[in-house]
Amino acid sequence: MTPGTRTAPVRLSPTAPLLFVQPTTLCNLDCSYCYLPGRTHARLMSYEVAEAVAEGVGAWAEHHPVDVLWHGGEPLTTGTGRFEELLRRFPAARRFPVRHGVQTNAVLIDDAWCELFARRNIRVSVSIDGPARRNGSRVDRAGRNSTGRALAGISTLRTHGVPFTAVAVVRAPSAARARELYDWFASLGCASLGVNLVERKGIQRADETSAHDRVVEFWAALVDCAESDGRLRVRDVDDALGFVRTQLAGTAEARADRPHDPVPMVMWNGDVAPFGPELAGFSSPAHGRFAADNVLGAGLAQAVVRAIGLPWVAEAMRGVAACRAACDHFSYCRGGSPANKYFETGSFDGTETRYCRNSRKALMEGVLHHVGQ
Repeated sequence: MTPGTRTAPVRLSPTAPLLFVQPTTLCNLDCSYCYLPGRTHARLMSYEVAEAVAEGVGAWAEHHPVDVLWHGGEPLTTGTGRFEELLRRFPAARRFPVRHGVQTNAVLIDDAWCELFARRNIRVSVSIDGPARRNGSRVDRAGRNSTGRALAGISTLRTHGVPFTAVAVVRAPSAARARELYDWFASLGCASLGVNLVERKGIQRADETSAHDRVVEFWAALVDCAESDGRLRVRDVDDALGFVRTQLAGTAEARADRPHDPVPMVMWNGDVAPFGPELAGFSSPAHGRFAADNVLGAGLAQAVVRAIGLPWVAEAMRGVAACRAACDHFSYCRGGSPANKYFETGSFDGTETRYCRNSRKALMEGVLHHVGQ
C-alpha cells in the first residue's frame, strides 16, 4: 500500500497503553535542554487526584495492559513515604496488568528507594548522558555536574539488585560517538538504552543542526554495536528492527490504519495533556491551554475521550493524516509527535520535522545500511 492509497480515516484511540503521571513539578537538577516549565517549584499531586487517575487506569486495564510512568519533574523529590501513598491508590489487579515505572536522574536514590522499587516492582529508568564530560548539561541549580551523584545512585541500584534502563540525550551524533555511547552504557549495567537526539521543544529553544550523513552514520554504528556485541539492548534499534521484521512478514502496512494511541499525561493538579509531557503546562494564543478536562471533574477515561473534540487535537490529527498521505515511513513512525511539530513549526498539522528526519528517517537509513552490509 502506497501513501496515496491509504483512505481509512485517522482515528484517536479512546484508551492509552502508556500514561505519564506527574507527582510533582519540582526537579532537583537544572538540565540545559529540559523542556518542562515550573520545575523550580514543588507543586505536589494530591491523593484525591491520584485516586481519580487510578480509577481511570483500572478501567483501561480491563481491556489492555497499562504502563504508568511517573515523570515530569523528579519523582523522587516527593520522598518514599508520599510516593508510596500515591501508589496505594492504584489497583492491585485487574484483568490486565498495571505496571509502574519512574523516570529519574538517580541523584536521590538510596537504600530506602531501592527497597520501595523492589517491594512495589517499580521499573526504573535513569536519565544520564554518559561520563562527566558527556553529562555536562545535567547540572544542579548551583551549576555543579551531577554525574558523580547519579553514578552513586546507580551503584545503589546495583547493590540491591534492582534492574534499570537508561535514557541518554546526545549532541553532535557521529559514528565514533555511537561506539563510545554503547560501550559506556554497556559497562554501566543497564538492561537497555534509549537515545534522544537534542530537540527543540517546550522551553528548550536550542536549534542544533547535524549533517544528515553524520546522523545516519551514528545510527548505523549504534545498530552495528547492538547487533554484533549483544551486551546492551538499544530501544530505538529494537523498535526499528522490529518494524523491518514486520515489513518482511508483509504485515507492516496494517499499522497505518490502526487508531492513533494518545500518550496522555496527568499533571500534578489533575489536568490531562492528551499528547504527553512535552505539551504539559503550555498554551498558545490560538488554542489556549494544551489540556483536556481535569480528572477530578470528568475522570481520566472521559478526559481522553473528550480530547478528540478539541480544535488543537483535531489539528494534530490532520497532521497525522497529512503524514499518512505523503510519507513512505508512516507505517513506522505513525505520524510523529504533535509536540515536535508545534514547537518546530508553530502548528500541529505539519508533516516532516527535524525530529522526524533525525530520529526516524535517519535511524531507518542506518538500519538499512547495517542490513546491507
